[in-house]
This record gives sequence, structure tokens and C-alpha cells, in this order.
Amino acid sequence: MNTEIKYRPAYALGIVTLNPNEGIRVDSGAMVSMSADMQIETKAQGGIFASLGRSILGGESFFQNTYRAGASGGEITVAPPLPGDMFTMELHGETLLMQSGAFVACSESIALDTKWTGAKTFFAKEGPIMLRASGTGTLIFASYGAIHERTLGTGEKYKLDTGHIVAFNDGMGFEVQRVGGLKSTFFSGEGLVVQMTGPGRILMQTRSEDAFLSWLIPHLPKSNSN
Repeated sequence: MNTEIKYRPAYALGIVTLNPNEGIRVDSGAMVSMSADMQIETKAQGGIFASLGRSILGGESFFQNTYRAGASGGEITVAPPLPGDMFTMELHGETLLMQSGAFVACSESIALDTKWTGAKTFFAKEGPIMLRASGTGTLIFASYGAIHERTLGTGEKYKLDTGHIVAFNDGMGFEVQRVGGLKSTFFSGEGLVVQMTGPGRILMQTRSEDAFLSWLIPHLPKSNSN
């Protein structure tokens, strides 16, 4: 499998070239185009309970599609629903936690499930559940806006807004905190932050869906009660 990301960071498109008879697992609705002889299989990946966990708790589609190239190989293009960037990561027996809605596609060898991140995250944008990708293979995920990466050393701490988290290595320490005192938390417009502790990689998105909706909703036309 070979992956190329084009038109980044605003309207990224993933172009995936598959070897003969090779398959790729794609989130429902993420396929843009494909070779004419590509075969598709739709199923509840991992079984009913695993699919329910991804759908209800992790915010992903209940069904996932596996596209398989023909005898001479093939091409498939994928994209997320929101404008923004895409990121390709090669996993080598490691685990990555992603925000709900970030998953786009992956190798068949990558396992996807959900992880309870603790009741303390109930007040974070991500909620108590995140999507967990583990194994060896190619993982493609997306952000709202561009992706900014930060690598932390052992014991190094770093704070970021909860609405800007895209993904981070499983095993990193994290704690959701108020941005300051109660007045700052409620009136500064910043809300909550998460303090990450290394070692590990953090991938952040340069825009926040929540911030955009907070700006958009007051500007929407009001219905006339008459």
C-alpha cells in the first residue's frame, strides 16, 4: 500500500495505491473514487459489540467498508467530511488514540476499538471515550484545519485546548484542567485544557469544530414564530 496526501491542508485528499488483491478498510462515506474493478465488502468490523462500541461510544460508523484491489492492483481516494488536513502514520505494534470522527482508513491489519479514558474527561470535548487503533500497518486520519505535531520527551508536560486534540500515543499521561480560576474558565472563552505528559507524540488541529459552531449558530437566521 502506498499513500499520497494532496491538496493539504485545507481540502486534503488521500490517494491510496493498492497491490494486487490488497485490501483497505475505509470509514463509511469516506470513499471519493476508486478503480473500476475494486471490490467492496461492508460489515460490522470486529463483530456486533465492537461495532456498537465504535458507533455509540466512539462516534464512528457502525459499518465499515473493506475495498479490495483486483489482480493487477488498484487505486482508491478517500477524504473526511469536514475541510482540513489528513495524516498518514505507519504503526509498528503501537497504539494511537484518536478523537471521534478522525478515522478515515487503515490497513486490514490495524485493529480499531474504543477506550474508556476516565470519568475526569466527561467535561472535555472528547468525552470519556476515544477511538483506539493498534497493530502494524498504515493508518489514515483527518483533522478540522491543518495538523500540527508536537513530540514530548520523558516527563515533559504540555497543555492544549481539548477541542484541538486529534490523536496521541496511548500510554501518555493526560489530565483535563481548568484554564485558570473559575472566572477564567467560564468567561475567558478558553474553557478546559488537557495537560499531556511525555514521552509521546501529540497531533493537534489548528481549528476547533466547537469554536466554529459557537460562531456560526448565532449568525443563523431565526425562524419567524408568526
